[in-house]
Amino acid sequence: MDPRPKFIIALTIFALSLMFMNIIVLLLLFIVQLPIVRIAKSLRRWFNSVKGGAVLAALIFVMNFLTGSTLVFSAAMTLRFLVLVSAFSLFFMTTSPDDLGLALEKARLPYTLSFTFTTAVRLVPTIALEAQTIIDAQRSRGLELERGNLLQRIRKYIPILIPLIVSAIRRSTELAEALESRGFGATKNRESLATLKMKPIDYAATIITAALFLVGIYAYFSIPIPSLETEIRLAPLWSF
Repeated sequence: MDPRPKFIIALTIFALSLMFMNIIVLLLLFIVQLPIVRIAKSLRRWFNSVKGGAVLAALIFVMNFLTGSTLVFSAAMTLRFLVLVSAFSLFFMTTSPDDLGLALEKARLPYTLSFTFTTAVRLVPTIALEAQTIIDAQRSRGLELERGNLLQRIRKYIPILIPLIVSAIRRSTELAEALESRGFGATKNRESLATLKMKPIDYAATIITAALFLVGIYAYFSIPIPSLETEIRLAPLWSF
């Protein structure tokens, strides 16, 4: 698919997840993405992405619960975070940086900004792989990251962060020199080798997404949605 309708889908899920605090609606938004992930054949990568955010999701739940929030509210905040991670992970997993850059140019974004963003997207997996290489090298030299208290573990990451930062600075300098040697920014009018063109399935996905977003807005203002928190509070009365 064209990256533009996929981005509209991600933004629609983002907007609806911010509008609703109902755990039922948030769970529905999360489940709706599963068929899309299956069609995109990215189930394993999507699962790893959600699994990677599970630690932060658990932290969000604990922090909300400890600050006096109800169990349902804490679960809703956690589920909202997982919905957002899932939506944008699916977008970036199914969209190449080249198509993303072309979509940003079609949106009339300056080429320098779109190039900077797509370059950052390209460098993220490279830096992650390099970080893992540094960790393996330091472990082979006897660095034990799993032992010690929290402060000791943080200090043990210093031999990993320093070479990683130095490598990132060196890589950025080489990239800047390569751009200057190729005359980056010398001309404002550029022509891309490939162009994006919307297909019927792209228009259909955009129309369906827009319709679902309007239904969500209507439900938010006009349809009372049952809340699990209300049901939990009424449960003792029913049992009585």
